[in-house]
Amino acid sequence: MELKKWFTSPFEDYELIDAGGGKKLERWGAIYTIRPEVQAYFKSGMSFASWENYNPLHFEEKGKQSGFWSKNQPAWNIYFGSLQFLLETTKFKHLGLFPEQEINWQYIQNHLQAGDKFLNMFAYTGAASIVAREREAIVTHVDSVKQLISWAKNNMEVNHLQDIKWVHEDALKFAEREVKRGNTYKGVLMDPPAWGIGAKGEKWKIENKLESLLETAYNLLDEGGFLILNTYSPRVSLEDMTQFASRYFSPSGLEAGELWAKTTTGKELFYGHLLRATK
Repeated sequence: MELKKWFTSPFEDYELIDAGGGKKLERWGAIYTIRPEVQAYFKSGMSFASWENYNPLHFEEKGKQSGFWSKNQPAWNIYFGSLQFLLETTKFKHLGLFPEQEINWQYIQNHLQAGDKFLNMFAYTGAASIVAREREAIVTHVDSVKQLISWAKNNMEVNHLQDIKWVHEDALKFAEREVKRGNTYKGVLMDPPAWGIGAKGEKWKIENKLESLLETAYNLLDEGGFLILNTYSPRVSLEDMTQFASRYFSPSGLEAGELWAKTTTGKELFYGHLLRATK
C-alpha cells in the first residue's frame, strides 16, 4: 500500500499562521492564540516578537495536563462554510475544535446522503456530527464525557439542527453492543484519544484497543460503507494501523498516511496518522 501525505486546508475562519519553537500561532475568526505544540520542533517562520503583533491569547502549561490562558476571553463562534462551531478557552489548551479535521469533514460531506446512518465515536464537541447531520444523515454521537456532549448539543442548536442521538458511554463498548444488536452504518468516524478515562472510570490506552476498534468498525459497516480513523499517539504507528486494518478490509479499500497542515509562513506541521477504509 502506498502511504499518503495528506494536507488539511485552512478555511475562512481558521488559519494556522506560523509554528516553531514548540508553539503555534493560530487565527480563530477574529481571535488569535499561541498554544504549545510538541511537533513544532523546528524554527518558526516569523520571530516570536512579531507573533505578539496579533495581540494573541497565550496558553501557559502548568504541569503535563493543564494550564491557564493569559487573559479571559468570552466564548465565541467561528464558521466552517455555513456551519457554526462554539469555541471557548479551557484548562487543557483546547478550544473545542480540532481544525485539522477539516479534511475529514469534507470527506463526510462528499460521502453521506440523506438517510444514511453515521456513527461518531469519541465524538468530542461534535463537529463531525454536525457536518453529517447537516447532510441529513441519521447521526449517533458517542462520548464518555458529559460536558463534551453538552457542548456538542449547543453546536447542534446554534446550527438549527435536531435529532442527533446522544450516547454518554465508552465508545468501544457501545459499538460492540451495536454489533450484537445487528445495527450497521454507512459511515463510522473514530478519533480516539491516546489515553483517558471512560464513562465509568475505566482506563483507556489506544495501543491496547486498536485492533478491537478496527474489527468492531468493520462489523458495523454496511457494504460499501466507510471508516475514518485518526490517531495522534506516539505509541501507535502507521504500520500498526494498516496491519490491523488489513485483517478486515480489502487492500483495494484501504488508504493510509500522515496528516499535515501547512502554515501561512510555509512551515509543515504533523497532525498524526489517518486511515480510511471502505468495506
